[in-house]
Amino acid sequence: MLRGRPTRTAQWAVIGAALVTAGLLAPGSQTAGAATAADGDVLRGPAAPAEYSYLQKKIPGEPLPRHAYESAASEAAELPRTSGRWKPLGPTNIGGRIVDLALDPQDADTVYAAAASGGLWRSTNAGRTFSPAWPARQTQAMGAVATSSDGTLYAGTGEPNPGGGSLTYEGTGVYRSTDDGKTWKSAGLRDSGTVGALRADPRDPRRIFAAAAGSLYVPGGDRGVYLSENAGKSWRHVLDVPNEFTGAVDVQIDPADPDRVYAVMWDRRREPDKRTYGGTGSGVFRSDDGGSTWRRLGGGLPASGPDTGRIGLGVAASEPGRLYALVGDAKGGFAGFFTSADAGDSWTRLPDDSKLAQSQGGFSWWFGKVWVDPDDARHVHAAGVALMTSKDGGASWTGESQAVHVDQHAMVWDPRRPSRVYLGNDGGVYRSEADGDRGWTKATYMPWTQLYSVATTPQDTGRISGGAQDNGSLRSWGGAAFNEYLGGDGLQNLINPADRENVYACYQYGNCARSTDGGNAMTYFTQATTSDRRNWFTPLQFDPVNPRVMYYGGNRLNRSTDGGATWQPISPDLTGGPSRDNYPYGTLTTVAAARDGRTVWAGTDDGRVWVTRDLGANWTKVLEGQPWVTRVVVDPKDPETAYVALSGYRSGEAQPHLLRTTDAGASWTDLSGNLPQAPVNDVVLAGGGRLYAATDQGVFIRNGSRGWRRLGGGMPLVPVDDLDYDARNHRLVAATFGRGFYEFRTP
Repeated sequence: MLRGRPTRTAQWAVIGAALVTAGLLAPGSQTAGAATAADGDVLRGPAAPAEYSYLQKKIPGEPLPRHAYESAASEAAELPRTSGRWKPLGPTNIGGRIVDLALDPQDADTVYAAAASGGLWRSTNAGRTFSPAWPARQTQAMGAVATSSDGTLYAGTGEPNPGGGSLTYEGTGVYRSTDDGKTWKSAGLRDSGTVGALRADPRDPRRIFAAAAGSLYVPGGDRGVYLSENAGKSWRHVLDVPNEFTGAVDVQIDPADPDRVYAVMWDRRREPDKRTYGGTGSGVFRSDDGGSTWRRLGGGLPASGPDTGRIGLGVAASEPGRLYALVGDAKGGFAGFFTSADAGDSWTRLPDDSKLAQSQGGFSWWFGKVWVDPDDARHVHAAGVALMTSKDGGASWTGESQAVHVDQHAMVWDPRRPSRVYLGNDGGVYRSEADGDRGWTKATYMPWTQLYSVATTPQDTGRISGGAQDNGSLRSWGGAAFNEYLGGDGLQNLINPADRENVYACYQYGNCARSTDGGNAMTYFTQATTSDRRNWFTPLQFDPVNPRVMYYGGNRLNRSTDGGATWQPISPDLTGGPSRDNYPYGTLTTVAAARDGRTVWAGTDDGRVWVTRDLGANWTKVLEGQPWVTRVVVDPKDPETAYVALSGYRSGEAQPHLLRTTDAGASWTDLSGNLPQAPVNDVVLAGGGRLYAATDQGVFIRNGSRGWRRLGGGMPLVPVDDLDYDARNHRLVAATFGRGFYEFRTP
């Protein structure tokens, strides 16, 4: 039994111990949220949610189509909208992944924060609270933010970090604002997919460099370094890429000599059944003439090769020519820390430091950042699971693993207050008044949490819980604000509708626990279930009549009659078996029991739907060859009537996203109608013939035989992963992947 909750900063130890406890890893096995595939490879860290997201959003055997999200969003915008408004419910104190930070050059204490799939935010009180600085109906996927000396604000859309679950939501280019983010205009590079960095020339606010990283999935497009000399009205491609999968992930202007510009290239790609996070295109480049010509830097840096991974570059302001490079390999390992005293002409590899190497966690492609104190060239911070610090130019390192959240991505010094540093990581925004060495305080208002699930109870409309990427399972009770009550990456959450103190929470790969005191004490039960494989998001559901009866799906369906204390398998393997992917493909993704006590439906990640009419004694496969099955819902009045939601962005195919059967799967009707061509993540059947569908582009309603309409206003353009319908209190609560929980009052 676990008392209290594990802290997110201790996530790897907690997850590893829990996997051993649950019987999913033998003692001494590799930890950190690991899952072992059929080929023995181990998938862990931020790669796991990336695999889950990628495999779910694509059609098997095909890559994700270019501009898939944007095209579906345009279709959604054309649909009529119902009356009513969505109300945000938080959390505002938890935060989520910040990928870049920028300071306003004219307004003191004003900082901008780019959230991975939550838009751009502005703080005017030195990072204590944030307010939106980005249009609600634009893509919320962010990659970079920058300000020029005249106060113009630039945003690059699309996160370049290949993990964490949001990488399938690519951007739509670069945007410019001249009124502090109130209004925006497109500034081009629409085919950049993701933007790694934006930099403004300190001498000329109209000169802007953009590092276009490109799509992880689709070759070509806008890639490399671009220069605009007219504030983003047009761009010149100043540094091209050596192949169609390499992109620029960083660009930096030397503060000692603004004509000297550095760029970091990264060769990476995601194929249908293979990830490659390094290659011959990776490397560091330098221009000595303001970006007109470039050359690749060698002189001791790793030579170009298939194993060259992501590189983090730090440029010292107080010592001209001093550079630092944190190099990873193609598999995510640590490949060395280097320094140069001559602007990159020659490099010295410093002795390997075990703490720095371990900080990369085996996924150096998640970080790739080095920051140098502008007043002290020997004072260096490096991104890792922990925030790493060196005070001797990289010779030795210490790690901050307690005061700030894990997984570092952004840092900026405030020139008005030289000791003030802002930090962005998977937990949000932090500020230090001691050069980032100590004294960290976390922002108090950050409504950009990435949620996978939501659970409510009709007994108390103020009680809500859900699973969050990077931030565990969260609850609205048990403290003054939302708080974490189970660690890891939070996934399935449930609240017993008849007993609000009886709660359930899971983290990656079906590691689930139950509680009878509202989550204060959690008891793991996964070891009592029987399955060979468990999905990243493993389905756990109550029986609709008796909540002490529960269902849990790995590749076999398990049933409990005592609230999850003991379990019995009631199915064979309902999938086609594991695939070649490192991700444990071949699992159940959704379970739905009918009210007759005998009928149970199940869907899988390899496109199968099954039904049993005798509690598992016999199973009938009623669908196959479909995309990933995200949800099956049974009509409460008829166990033979079920709705099946399907994922996957189509490449022009006419495959449906929502199906209905009224004869236990003997025949099916396509209900997709005028829904946008986008994954349907959840479906809710409500009274009066109302049907709600949650998609990557919001929530839609179908009333009877009428077409689909957008449900209300007030919700940003953000993926909705889960819905919970509270019929007693007439409300629908949504879990969004980037903007927290939202509530809509229903008839």
